[in-house]
Amino acid sequence: MSTPASLKFLGTGGARFVVARQLRASGGTVISAGEVTLILDPGPGTLVRCARSRPPVDVTSLNGVVLTHAHIDHSNDINILVDALTGGGLWRRGLLFAPLECLEGENAVVLRYLRPFLDDVVVLEPETDYVVGDLKFRTSLPHRHGVDREVETYGVKFRLDGKTVSFMVDTAYFDGLVEGYADSDVLVMNVVRHLATHNPGVRHLSSVDAEVLLEQIRPSRAILTHFGPTMLKAKPWVVAEQMTTRLGLPVMAATDGMMFDVVKSVAPILGSGRGGEG
Repeated sequence: MSTPASLKFLGTGGARFVVARQLRASGGTVISAGEVTLILDPGPGTLVRCARSRPPVDVTSLNGVVLTHAHIDHSNDINILVDALTGGGLWRRGLLFAPLECLEGENAVVLRYLRPFLDDVVVLEPETDYVVGDLKFRTSLPHRHGVDREVETYGVKFRLDGKTVSFMVDTAYFDGLVEGYADSDVLVMNVVRHLATHNPGVRHLSSVDAEVLLEQIRPSRAILTHFGPTMLKAKPWVVAEQMTTRLGLPVMAATDGMMFDVVKSVAPILGSGRGGEG
């Protein structure tokens, strides 16, 4: 059945301590448009979040999954989703999009026995276009992310009902992000930290970084998500309200279970910004 373009935030938690304690859920995001449904970055608990969602997300009907990088809070449930959407291999269907590092080498996260169950496994490359049915998306330039070493990471820019809905996933701040996301109508940003850190090993955006980027990119709307402990302590909805006032553009904090109507692009369907379930 054809549906309006929408985002459903199964989880909005980021960073190891929030994920480990499930202070916010870590279930990734459902992207729906027309007859296509994808899940982006299925972290721990995605399968359960789909089943408990209101209405439930039928994982057996997914068209595919997109991984932006191999870290466990973004990829933990990838194998069970592949098993589910292919009926354990009974039906060869569905697509997996992932950086090469997710598929090969010592940090590969996708079980090899599951891969033939899919119609195709597509290796993501920087600034490249991809198509699933009538849904189109493009990868960003490579992000700067990783703790002890660089991890192959790409943001994703979906073309939904004439709008560019971009996911600026985990990354340190760098100037190239402005040009890389300049065409975004809606910009979803992974903001793990509240304040900036001088620790070069922490390659995540802070709310300070996000505000600097938004001041230059100026999307029609920004959505903050993937919160770590310091963002939760600062109350993400308060941070978003303050940014809205200073920037003069609407910034909102995503909540677990929140749906966002891309066509309207003016308000969430569910969720108040304060961490509800859905």
